[in-house]
Amino acid sequence: MENPPVSLARMAATKTVPKLNAGAHSLIQAIQEMNPEEDPQTMSNGKFDADVVVIGAGPGGYVAAIKAAQLGASVICIEKEYLGGTCLNVGCIPSKVWLASVERYQHVLHAKDLGVIVEGKVKPDHEAMLARVDKIVKTQRGGVDMLFKKNGVKHVQGFASFVDPHTIEVEKDGKKEKITGKTFIVAGGSSVMELDIPGLKYGKENNVWTSDDAVFMPKVPESVLVIGGGAVGVEFAYVLAGLGAKTTVVEMMPNLIPMFEEELGVELGRSFKKLGVDVLTGAMMEKAERTKSGWKCTVKTPTGTQTIEAEIVLVGVGRKANVDGLKLDKAGVKTHKRGIEVLAEADGRSEMRTHAKHIFAIGDVIGKIQLAHVASMEGIVAAHNAVQGGNKLMDYKAVPNCVYTVPEVASVGMTQREAESAGYEVTTGKYMFRANGKAMAIAEQDGFVKVVAEKKYGEILGMHIIGPHATDLIHEGVAAIKLEGTLDYMCDMIHAHPTLAEPILEAYEQAAHGKGVHSL
Repeated sequence: MENPPVSLARMAATKTVPKLNAGAHSLIQAIQEMNPEEDPQTMSNGKFDADVVVIGAGPGGYVAAIKAAQLGASVICIEKEYLGGTCLNVGCIPSKVWLASVERYQHVLHAKDLGVIVEGKVKPDHEAMLARVDKIVKTQRGGVDMLFKKNGVKHVQGFASFVDPHTIEVEKDGKKEKITGKTFIVAGGSSVMELDIPGLKYGKENNVWTSDDAVFMPKVPESVLVIGGGAVGVEFAYVLAGLGAKTTVVEMMPNLIPMFEEELGVELGRSFKKLGVDVLTGAMMEKAERTKSGWKCTVKTPTGTQTIEAEIVLVGVGRKANVDGLKLDKAGVKTHKRGIEVLAEADGRSEMRTHAKHIFAIGDVIGKIQLAHVASMEGIVAAHNAVQGGNKLMDYKAVPNCVYTVPEVASVGMTQREAESAGYEVTTGKYMFRANGKAMAIAEQDGFVKVVAEKKYGEILGMHIIGPHATDLIHEGVAAIKLEGTLDYMCDMIHAHPTLAEPILEAYEQAAHGKGVHSL
């Protein structure tokens, strides 16, 4: 009989072995201890503290925990700080609150453009804005706690590290407890990266902010130099410039938001110029020197070296996976330079499993696509596979990427350059918001929609929007790509009038026929 020890162990676990002598029982017990994956026992008979243990309660972890509980599992979720993780507490949510306040302030300043006269002095109330940020964050955090209680998820606060493949140790305030789980979902998130710039000393007390600091900014500075023109950098640049700070953005790539379609970054640069933001692209900060009022920064640009003085330096570049201290090696989990390694199909789809098959990893900690909504969907996939033992796959084909400046920026699928590099013969369509009736009505006419499609069959490959409500409109492109929609189908889709969605139809028609009904 092949592999008799494993077969005996299985029979013993299912109570199908009739009579065994003491030696056989001892052998089976030893084999079970050596092969925990062969043991089918669950919490129901007291073997584990929970069916699923989730490490981290950010947008990936808390969603995974709730979904696993809804699928019938007993769930424990460990969080070292606050429910909601980085996104809710110092990322997505508080930054969007600032953006909304600044946008409303700008609307009031320009109300006369819509025939509204505002009398008296209009000014931002920093303390009230900050209080609103705090209130919304705490409300959202309480909402996660309520969802945990509603779904029977046990919340344990502390820092988790693996002891062995089925055991973690949770430490808080010097006290330690061990928790066992049949399966684990690691959702440890990420932390801000600190650039090594000669002379620059980090810390709010030194007038050097990270994005974590900026969401609870103690004041609106007179001037700020933002390092990084990606999503984080440009959002805070908009907020600070909109509140009156003299703002400079330094980006090493040729355009702002370099991970997006190039034309979007160019258009955003134009809008920033109208707002009064100085944008230096193809530039790098070489060194910094402390002054009485802030920092004197030396920036190398394509046209030469510039010296820029600013009260605050805000570093908005990059995040690193939180893997330190997890002791993943004790659980058989492998890592790479960006974070935890998860197994994937040839096309990139994944069950979110690590090399330890009962341990899953999701979100920023795997260093793939560091977006909250991606982490949430990865969490749903991982929860299904952890609880049901299935092979549900995470598909990255149609991931929306959004920036919440004014105008907003959103993208899904391939850029034109990416599609051409992948070997597609492409056709594109582009339509400006400037001529759109709804955009005129709300006085938000900057920007455009660009569609990238495969030429022969018309399959939609990408959609790229900069303009009003771009982050909401992009989901039409997400659906089109997810469902493998073609230009013929999308051109036949009725778009309500007057709406901001109509430029999408015009872009489809241009890509399909070379000209839309409203194209000049």
